[in-house]
Amino acid sequence: MRKIPRLGAVLSLALGTALLGASAAGAASGGNACSGTLASPGVLAGTYHGNVTVTGLCVVDSGAAVINGNLVIAAGGAVGAAFALNHATGTGTSSLTVRGNVTVGAGGVLSLGCEPAGEPCPDDPAATTAHRVLGSVTAWSPLGVVFYGDHIGGSVMVSVGGGGVSCDPPFPGIFAAVNSPPFSDAEDNVIGGNLTFTGLKSCWLGSIRNKVGGNVTITSNTLADPTADMIVSNHVGGNLVCFDDSPAAQFAVGGSANQVRGMAAGQCGFHVKQPNPAPDGPLQLISVRG
Repeated sequence: MRKIPRLGAVLSLALGTALLGASAAGAASGGNACSGTLASPGVLAGTYHGNVTVTGLCVVDSGAAVINGNLVIAAGGAVGAAFALNHATGTGTSSLTVRGNVTVGAGGVLSLGCEPAGEPCPDDPAATTAHRVLGSVTAWSPLGVVFYGDHIGGSVMVSVGGGGVSCDPPFPGIFAAVNSPPFSDAEDNVIGGNLTFTGLKSCWLGSIRNKVGGNVTITSNTLADPTADMIVSNHVGGNLVCFDDSPAAQFAVGGSANQVRGMAAGQCGFHVKQPNPAPDGPLQLISVRG
């Protein structure tokens, strides 16, 4: 159903062998700051005491990166943590652990995680990364944020931004360099608090197979791709609310109804039926009590 390339894959293709050559040299330069470009990305690796601020492009591909503080992606910055292997040594895996919060500034990009079902890792399609954020993730006016197979202790809130209601070039920011329209997505994550996407104007958005302890709120998002707004197969401990989204919440191929313990309202309401799979499958309830 999806018509656009995955962010982790296109970042990998764009960087190519530059990642393999730049990992050791770019690692953790500047103490608690990381900066880089597509041609020469910075690398997050090792243990950081305190907050880390990212400007430009930094990747997680050189073993474990542990931040004992907050991760701040400055305006226009990007973090690519969609690699399974340790390219610095040629053996072992890569992971990111943030013991505080993650914030994404205006025009920023966060690609966190990869796994076979949602986003295969470009360097090992059978692998699943093990990224963890003990606090919350907050993104205000980002170009795009994607989460695959992550554990988030707090909440995830993504508000406005998205790069505009288009899937056509010219693409803004780092998406121009990787020839992809901006999009946001959350698949196969465990989120202790709430999951919120609101006010995005973008190409594509999805929330699939997440386990969310609190509420899921998908409101006032306008997407250009008619297959966007796949809000399915989620297990929601609180309420699921979808209002004023275009297109309305719909099924993905192989998707099942959202299981909701609390209230389901709006376009994801308990009474709402949608074709499964979209656009012309048999009508099924998009949310059920569970």
